[in-house]
Amino acid sequence: MKILIVGGVAGGASAAARARRLAENAEIVVFERGPNVSFANCGLPYFIGGKITDRDKLLVVTPELLKSRLNLDVRVRSSVESIDRDEKRILVRELDTGREYWESYDKLILAPGASPLRPPIPGIDLPRVHTLRNLQDMDRIKEVIDRGISSAVVIGAGFIGLELVENLAARGVPTTLIELQEQVLPPLDQEMATPLAQALLDHGVQLMLGDAAEAFREDAEGQLVVQLRSGREVPADLVALGIGVQPESRLAAESGLELGPRGAVLVNQHLQTSDPDVYAVGDVIQVRDSVLGADAHIPLAGPANRQGRLAADHIFGRETCYRGTQGTAVLGLFGVTAAMTGASEKTLRRAGRPYRMIYIHPSDHAGYYPGAEPMTLKVLFDPESGKLLGAQGVGRAGVDKRIDVLSVALQAGMTVYDLEEVELAYAPQFGSAKDPVNMIGFVASGLLRGDHPQIDVARLSEVMNTAGNKSEMELSTEVEQTPFLVDVRTAKEYGNGHIPNATNIPIEELRGRLHELPAGQALVVYCQVGMRGYLATRVLMQSGFRVENLSGGYKTYQLWQWNRKPEA
Repeated sequence: MKILIVGGVAGGASAAARARRLAENAEIVVFERGPNVSFANCGLPYFIGGKITDRDKLLVVTPELLKSRLNLDVRVRSSVESIDRDEKRILVRELDTGREYWESYDKLILAPGASPLRPPIPGIDLPRVHTLRNLQDMDRIKEVIDRGISSAVVIGAGFIGLELVENLAARGVPTTLIELQEQVLPPLDQEMATPLAQALLDHGVQLMLGDAAEAFREDAEGQLVVQLRSGREVPADLVALGIGVQPESRLAAESGLELGPRGAVLVNQHLQTSDPDVYAVGDVIQVRDSVLGADAHIPLAGPANRQGRLAADHIFGRETCYRGTQGTAVLGLFGVTAAMTGASEKTLRRAGRPYRMIYIHPSDHAGYYPGAEPMTLKVLFDPESGKLLGAQGVGRAGVDKRIDVLSVALQAGMTVYDLEEVELAYAPQFGSAKDPVNMIGFVASGLLRGDHPQIDVARLSEVMNTAGNKSEMELSTEVEQTPFLVDVRTAKEYGNGHIPNATNIPIEELRGRLHELPAGQALVVYCQVGMRGYLATRVLMQSGFRVENLSGGYKTYQLWQWNRKPEA
C-alpha cells in the first residue's frame, strides 16, 4: 500500500502517524509546501506577544523525527501541483530547485487546510498588511513589532483577531479592532460576547463594531491608513487581517472532485471524496453540522486531527464514521474565557429550528471558598424533548470545564433532564455540590415541566416597546401584551439600577403585598440572576397570578442592553 498525503500540520500529520501504526510495511509520503511539516498554529499569536518565548516549542514534530520514529518519508518545500486521478499520481514541484516529478499512489489524502481571506480591496497587498497562517507569517509580524511601532489595526474580531489584539496589547502596542458585525466573536450570541467587548475596552483597545475596511493606502508621509466604510480613517504601522479563512481546494477542483457551495471538498462519512481512492480531511472539507444536520465549513484543529485518524483507519479496512462537527471552541482574552458548543441562538433562528433557552449565572466553585468567580452560561434545547442543542459560556474561571461537559452531553444526545442527574466531581475549590451543569438541568427541566414559566430579555423588550407605542385606550384592551414588571431584589439593588417601569417588591415582602399587584394582568418578575425570580414565580403561580420569570435576571438584561449603547 502506497499512501500519499498532501499537507501536514493537524489532519495530514495525524493521518500519516495513524497509517504507520496500522501498517508497518506501507509506503507513506507526506508533502508539505512550507518548511515545517507540523507546527502549533494556535500558538502563533502567543509567540508574537511573548507568552511563548521558545520558537522551537511551536514545532510539534520535525521531518527528522517522523523519519526516525515512524519511518515516514516527509518532503517539505514540496508543492503538489496537480492530481492525475486516471493514472493515480500527483505532480510535485520542489520549491528550492524547481524540479518536477510524478509520484504514484494507491490512496491519496488531501489535507492542505485553509488560507486566510484577503478580499480584493485597494491596497490589500501593501507590505504592512499581514495575515497569520504559519511560522513565517508570525516571524514577519513579530519582526515589525520588535523594531518598534506606535499603532496597529486588527481587522476581524474572530478567534485569531482577538488573540492577536491581546498579544499586541501585551507588547504595549496601541491597537484598533475593526469588526463588520455589531459584536466581537461572531460565533457567540451577541449578549454573550459583551464581557469580551468590555474587556477589550478596559485594556485600552479602540473598538469599532459594525464597520469594515474598504481600502488601504499610504499618505504623503508614508503612513499606512485604513479607510473604513463609515468614512473614518485609521492610521497604523501594522495591519493584521483576521476576517476568516477559505478552504485550499484548488487541487481538488482542478482534478474534478466535487466541491460544496463554499468551495470546500465534499466527503462522505468515511472522509472519502467523490473519488473513493482520494480522501480529504481538515479545514479543506465540508462537514455535517451534527446539531442542525446541515452542511457547513467549520475549521477547527480538534476535528481535523480526528478526521486524519479516521481516514487512515478506513484505508486499512476499519469501520469508521465521522459523526460531524458541533463547533466546540474556547477563547481566552485578558483573563476572560468564552467557550461554546453546538448551535447558537442565531443559527437556530436562521435554520427555523424550534428551541427554548435559559441563562444561569453561577460561580465556578463554592462561594464560601476564597476566589470564586462568576460566569454566565446560556443553554439551548429542544422545547419538546429537552435534548441539548447548544451552549455558550463566558467568565473568568470554570467556563471551559462546563462547556466540555456540555459538549460531551450534546454529542451523547442527552437532555436537560439528564443534566439534573449528572454526577460530577465536587470539592469546594473545584465546584459546588449542585454544579452549574446540574443547575442547568434544574432550571431547564423546570421550565419544560411548567414549574416556572420564563420570558427572555429580547422578547420582553419587544413586548414593552410594543406597549410603549400604543395609546392608553389600546392598552386597556390588550393587557395580555402589557406585562406588569416586578423587581424582587432589595431596595438597594433596585436603586443601583433596574429595568424601566419596574415596581420594586422584595421577595421577602412579596407574600404580604400581593394585593398591590394588578389582578388580571400578566406579570414578569426578575431578580439579579434568576433565583429569587424563580421563588417569586412559584409564590405568584400558586396565588393565582399569570407570571413569567425573566431568564437570567437583571444581569442578563445588562448584557443584552450593553450592545444597544451608542458607544458599543
